[in-house]
Amino acid sequence: MTDPASFEPITTLVVDDEREAREGMLDLLRRDPELRIVGAAGTGREAVDAILHHSPELVLLDVQMPEVDGFAVLAAVAPRDLPVVVFVTAYDEYALRAFEVHAFDYLLKPFADDRFFEAVAQAKAQVHQRRLGAMGWELASAVRRVGLRPAVGEGWIERIMARAGEATAVVRVDDIDWIEARNYCVKLHVGTREYLVRETMTKLGARLDPVKFVRIHRSSIINLDRLDSLQPYFRGGYIVRLQDGTRLQLSRSRKAAFERAIGLPLSQAR
Repeated sequence: MTDPASFEPITTLVVDDEREAREGMLDLLRRDPELRIVGAAGTGREAVDAILHHSPELVLLDVQMPEVDGFAVLAAVAPRDLPVVVFVTAYDEYALRAFEVHAFDYLLKPFADDRFFEAVAQAKAQVHQRRLGAMGWELASAVRRVGLRPAVGEGWIERIMARAGEATAVVRVDDIDWIEARNYCVKLHVGTREYLVRETMTKLGARLDPVKFVRIHRSSIINLDRLDSLQPYFRGGYIVRLQDGTRLQLSRSRKAAFERAIGLPLSQAR
């Protein structure tokens, strides 16, 4: 069966201040029928405008550009709008910083075509994973609205194996306060303790009971039993406060799902 998340071509943007490099990447990308190129930018400012205008799912982004470099481009885009990013540069000293800002891959110029296509293939898989994650959370919200529960034997997970230093801990899901995305793993916040799980936020979120857990941001899932209060924030946003005092941002793209989860309109919090 064809994966429904793969039906639509992946919208792609290329950013490089060198025209020859930009055109070279565009030529390679045009060979892939799964991609739809929505634009090309030669400066960081153009890149920010293009990301906000086209909302590409995949961006190949040069690091070193005049005035606004690749890192500044990502800093200028709200976390909810960030695509899957493959950094492209001639300087390997930027590699560590690239992954610190959650770049998916790092291509060092000059690169072979095979290395380029390998990076693009892996980035496409990440885009499909994001699409499936979004579909899963919408399905969970629909299940919540009609009051359905999984059949016996098909329930949500109750325990998670996680790392605690050199040991492996068994964490009860009900004890989790909130979950934080950390690169290619997640951090479980359980009281004053923290545990690492080598699983993506999307995969773990799909295994959690949507009646108890809701994703409020691309980087955070909360246990609704720990919800304390809501605070109006900048431009119609909200800060979610948990019972232990933790403050997390509710992204605007997740506002409707959050309202369904708590069964109350957020307008009452203003």
